[in-house]
Amino acid sequence: MPVTIRILDKEYRIACAPEEQYGLINSAQLLDRRMREVRQNGRIIGADRIAVIAALNLIYELMSERDTISQQHERLKAIQERLTNAIEPEVPSNPSPGPQPTGVDAVEDKV
Repeated sequence: MPVTIRILDKEYRIACAPEEQYGLINSAQLLDRRMREVRQNGRIIGADRIAVIAALNLIYELMSERDTISQQHERLKAIQERLTNAIEPEVPSNPSPGPQPTGVDAVEDKV
């Protein structure tokens, strides 16, 4: 199903699934806003150059967010590991035998 979006006063018809329309429209609005910001800064002329700069800025922000999320994920994993170790201390791999039973109840004793 085609959707009409408007970026820098130019219309584009893009085919997409009905469940993707909302995301496409929001993405187009964000791109339009960013391209207008780049154009207002006045240094870049031409829609293609404006689009490239806006796209680079968006990708840079996306990658920075991805790196931040990755760092937070690693921190959470370390915290979870510390909590797990605090709650369930590690069992030694070669547990030392405890005291041997003595007295009449002992299995090895003979009466």
